Amino acid sequence: MNARTATLPDVVALLKPGMSVFVPGMSGESQAFFEALQSNPEKAAGVRFLGVHFPEINRNDYLGLHPQARQRAYFMMPQVRSGALEGRAELMPLDYLGTLRDVKQQQVDMAIAQVSPPDADGNMSLGLNYDFLPAVWHNARIKVAHINPGLLRTRGSFGIKAADCDFICEAESNLITYDGGEPNQELTDIATGIAGIMRDGDTLQVGIGKMQVAIMRGLTGHRRLRIYSGMVTEAALPLIDAGVIAGEGAIEAGVALGNEELYRRVGEDKTFYFRPVSETHDIRRVAAIPNFVSVNAAIEIDLFGQVNCDSIDGKLLAGVGGMPAFVQGAQLSEGGRAAFCLPATTGRGKVSRIVSRLGLGSFVGSPRHAADVVVTEFGVAELRGLSLHARAEKLIELAAPAFREELTAQWHALRSRL
Repeated sequence: MNARTATLPDVVALLKPGMSVFVPGMSGESQAFFEALQSNPEKAAGVRFLGVHFPEINRNDYLGLHPQARQRAYFMMPQVRSGALEGRAELMPLDYLGTLRDVKQQQVDMAIAQVSPPDADGNMSLGLNYDFLPAVWHNARIKVAHINPGLLRTRGSFGIKAADCDFICEAESNLITYDGGEPNQELTDIATGIAGIMRDGDTLQVGIGKMQVAIMRGLTGHRRLRIYSGMVTEAALPLIDAGVIAGEGAIEAGVALGNEELYRRVGEDKTFYFRPVSETHDIRRVAAIPNFVSVNAAIEIDLFGQVNCDSIDGKLLAGVGGMPAFVQGAQLSEGGRAAFCLPATTGRGKVSRIVSRLGLGSFVGSPRHAADVVVTEFGVAELRGLSLHARAEKLIELAAPAFREELTAQWHALRSRL
């Protein structure tokens, strides 16, 4: 196959009603492709856009391009919420393994890959995002490589050859960046608890956000740590510089998401190695890693150990994402642990996030048997091996003192009915 040199507006001109177009999310989303769509929005009529896009990270509104545009989504976002009510958006209630299976089964008429400039042999790197594109690339009817000169080449288990593309479009484009924020003292205290369960030589999975920034900062006293995760942020860089994480391939992830310094380092530092979701979230791969520690944030946890990680008062905020695969892998790992962490209260201390039982407005993201460790600013509860009643007692100890008496009474009432 001989790839044709084109512009992204040329590619947009090929769109027709009924087509499905895969557009990567996270830091792999092509801003230049969306801008080309904005310049010719009529071409979005009747087109279904497919991709794993995240709230507060991927802000482009594909449904807003045209009243007849459609989208298949895997995380709740503002535009997806309104599109679902209009019947133009399909929100799939899937974790990452279910999403991987789903995207493989979709007919993809066009796939857009944002790639680094090719090497001498015509090999192009996916740069910052290896997650789902490999699952659809080879079966896509039209393969489009958007070469972004600002995207550095990274090491990974998947690449694209120029000869395998139908169209190659070169366009300078801004990369999507993300600021994890500055953690407060409450989150710093929680991170101290997480640091206490980490051992030298452990492998860590952690997500993004202020909680995760605090956790990474709390690990400076450890040694020989590794990261195996769905994503990596610039919070890992100080640990590399301090020698806490060291060695070629010591960080394996699907996505790099952060600032320009991170994006420069992942292209230069052999500590980083990238893999698609089929590898990063393979429970068998995770289980084969000894001392694997999965750390995930929660919105609320009940006294049975059920975790709500993505809803408030019945409003879905995002989705469970890759968490279930890492939790299951941690439980199968020799010496592994699945940890959940959260502040004990919300609403300026007026509402407990340790609850007697998840209510109708809370969706279960992780079942009651999955949490090995729970951490709040009030301490660490090691739940593995404890009875139902002993687990509840430990979780009550993690609640803010003002709520413990009430939770104890509620638990005794629940226990009497079991």
